[in-house]
Amino acid sequence: MDRLDPQTPNTIPASAVHGDPAGYATGATGGAFDPWRYRDEAGVAGADLVGYKVEATDGGIGKIDRASHDVDDSYLVVDTGPWIFGKKVMLPAGTVNRVDHDDRKVYVDRDKDQIKAAPEYDETSHSDPAYRDRLGGYYGENYSALPPDAPGRV
Repeated sequence: MDRLDPQTPNTIPASAVHGDPAGYATGATGGAFDPWRYRDEAGVAGADLVGYKVEATDGGIGKIDRASHDVDDSYLVVDTGPWIFGKKVMLPAGTVNRVDHDDRKVYVDRDKDQIKAAPEYDETSHSDPAYRDRLGGYYGENYSALPPDAPGRV
C-alpha cells in the first residue's frame, strides 16, 4: 500500500489517483470528470430514474427513457420530445449534478446547446466503444469542476 511522504505535504498515493489493482482506492478524484460514473454527491444511489424529467442548466430537455447503473458504464437516455424533434440523447452519468426525488427531476451540468451539439445518439451503437469514447470525450471537453453558478466558471 502506498504511504504518504511526511517530507512532501499534499502527496497523494498513486493508488488513490489511478485506482489500485487490489481495489483500495478507485474513481475520479480531485474534481476530475469521469463520464461513465455517477458522482457520489448526485443522489442517484441506484434509484430508478426512468420517467424523471431532465433539467439542463438553462431549462428542461425531456424525460428519461432508460437509465443504466452499471459500474463504469452508467448513462441516461433522454427522450427530448418536441425539443429536438423527438430525438433521444445519451447523457453520460458524470453529467448528472443532482437528483430531486421529490420532484422527480435530474439536473445535469450542461446547457441545451451543449447537449444538442453532442454526438448523435443511435440505439444500435450506444454500446460501441468508438461512440462511447467520442461521447465521453465530448462531454469531458465541456466539463467544469466548478458549480454552474460559481464565479469564474467558463
